[in-house]
Amino acid sequence: MAYIVVSYVKATEKGKITRNRWFDALMVAAPWSVLFDGLTAWTVNHLAQIPRPVNNLLHLIFFLSMDVMIIITSMYMYDQLVGFCKTNKKRNLPLFLPGVLSLVLIIAGINRIEYLHGEITNYSMGFSVYVCYASLLFHYGAILYLVIARHRFLPKDKMLGTVSFIEIVGVILVIQIIFPEVLLTSICPTVLMLGIYIDFENPSIRKLTQYNEEMADGFATMVENRDNSTGGHIKRTRSYVNLMLHKMRHNKRYQDIVNKDYLIHVSNAAPLHDIGKIATPDRILQKPGKLTDEEYEIMKEHAARGGEIIQNTFQNLESPEFQKIAYEIARYHHEKYNGKGYPDGISGERIPLHARVMAIADVFDAVSQKRCYRDAMPIDACFAIIEKGAGTDFDPNLVSIFLEAREEVEKLMGEF
Repeated sequence: MAYIVVSYVKATEKGKITRNRWFDALMVAAPWSVLFDGLTAWTVNHLAQIPRPVNNLLHLIFFLSMDVMIIITSMYMYDQLVGFCKTNKKRNLPLFLPGVLSLVLIIAGINRIEYLHGEITNYSMGFSVYVCYASLLFHYGAILYLVIARHRFLPKDKMLGTVSFIEIVGVILVIQIIFPEVLLTSICPTVLMLGIYIDFENPSIRKLTQYNEEMADGFATMVENRDNSTGGHIKRTRSYVNLMLHKMRHNKRYQDIVNKDYLIHVSNAAPLHDIGKIATPDRILQKPGKLTDEEYEIMKEHAARGGEIIQNTFQNLESPEFQKIAYEIARYHHEKYNGKGYPDGISGERIPLHARVMAIADVFDAVSQKRCYRDAMPIDACFAIIEKGAGTDFDPNLVSIFLEAREEVEKLMGEF
């Protein structure tokens, strides 16, 4: 366990990787639970020498540290699989109530603990112990339910990582209940930390992911530098997309789809929506006036070309989910809800959700900003275009979400 903590801290500091607050908390709580597990395993076998109040106190600290570790790991996994609400933190409070209740019950029942004599060793049993068992079953059961209920929307690697370490902990729990003298509880913190470290927090993997994100941003910047009429188009559209995604997380229609990973992937893929313009000739891309019909047809090719570029460039990424989302945003962000868009003329919900979101952000920014061939449209007219396009150009449900966030959209416009 000490090796995991030291190597993780050194690697994240050296690689300048942002550390996860829940994993940091686990690195603090887990060693304490192991320490007091060993300490109480000694004191319970020296009942004559250790006064009962002292024994009770040490066991209380042990039970609390184990329960805190259970709560932290379940919150960590919830954050990984779904993600906490950042825009309205009050929504997160109910998630902590079961943990608070279990901690209170452990404290309330500590004086009813019994020290039993086994064939090999003495061990403790009682209400507080049962609460710890129940807390583990409840918290990890809830995480397992999330994985099962949302398996269609979660990355396979995260699902496998989560299920694998929950299964291991489950086996340890069953053995501990059947054979209470075995005292396997000290293995749980190590198994949990090792499983999370390998599957989620490995600095080398996270650094690779960071490089991939930087590469994607680099491509997007290169496109924007070629198209000198767009200004801050990439930053603004990304901010509009992020705003809509956060609103969608609180909408029953989308809350299962828009989990933490989906939000991150779409946010990172949004700047690549016009990457196909790399292949568009400068005479068309930088033309100061209106395009001819022939030139417009050439310009329209950037959507299909963008999808091809992403497939060829990002095919070896560690995250196939990101590649798929980036491809679909680039290829389909000019498709229309009524099927009259390009390049494939698909309609309705056959258009991927992220592409439908991108379409609204892209059009709104295009009409609300000054271009070399026209002035920016008045803000009321910009929102009217989005509203008028509901059901024809855009997904009407997403239009409603965008229009309801008008005040925040205007605030984002001011920031860029």
